[in-house]
Amino acid sequence: MVTEGKRSIAGQGPRDSLARGNPGGATIVFVGPTLSAGEVSARLPGATVLPPVAVGEILALARRRGVTRIAIIDGFFERMAAVWHKEILIALERGLAVWGAASMGALRAAELAPFGMRGVGAIYRGFADGSLVADDEVAVAHLPAAYGYRATSEALVNLRDGIARAPMLGARTRAQLVVLARERFYRERSWPRLIDDARAAGLPRRQLDGLAAWPKPDRKAADARLLLRRLAARSDTARGGAGGLPLRVPRTWALRQLEAWLARGRR
Repeated sequence: MVTEGKRSIAGQGPRDSLARGNPGGATIVFVGPTLSAGEVSARLPGATVLPPVAVGEILALARRRGVTRIAIIDGFFERMAAVWHKEILIALERGLAVWGAASMGALRAAELAPFGMRGVGAIYRGFADGSLVADDEVAVAHLPAAYGYRATSEALVNLRDGIARAPMLGARTRAQLVVLARERFYRERSWPRLIDDARAAGLPRRQLDGLAAWPKPDRKAADARLLLRRLAARSDTARGGAGGLPLRVPRTWALRQLEAWLARGRR
């Protein structure tokens, strides 16, 4: 998940293209900063690549002809409202296949798997089985669109994964590092900050020196790439609800208000 920023690709914001009813392709991928738009386009030719998803955008896509698959990797939150669960349910109800991985996509996929949203990767499985429970596990701060949404903090899930895999760490050091990582606000999390905190806490110097020099894995990026491989290998239709049963999504007052907001051009 990412914080709110300016949104544009090739000089055109996704809100503009969605409002005009021209999403541009059968497969839509919302991404940034987990992967770059260029990498997604190279790995999934023909897909329309959009910045992180925000409230209303899945609902807008569900009303457009020609869209068959939506893949959510990254999504906004905090200063911009996050994508609603009911938007995704509407897309599933209307026959779109909706996939998620790595960040906001993994979180929503775990929450909506009983209704047919498909999740991919270790982060999705962690949310699905309850070993990950907090939204801030995948949250990062990032730069604006002009800088490719480059992350300026490290996701807690990436820190956890690296701590678990680093061969020089003992069990006690691993546990203490996780505690220290969780104590930092998501915007402040990074490998250098974590190692500095660990040194201040008196954790074993030799182990920390080895950790500082060790190449760090990127669990979020790995899960996102796995999702793209899955999408490239298959052509999907939605499964519907649990057991493949058709969905019937109630049109609540809040959902009708969101539809009216979209109809007014988000004003």
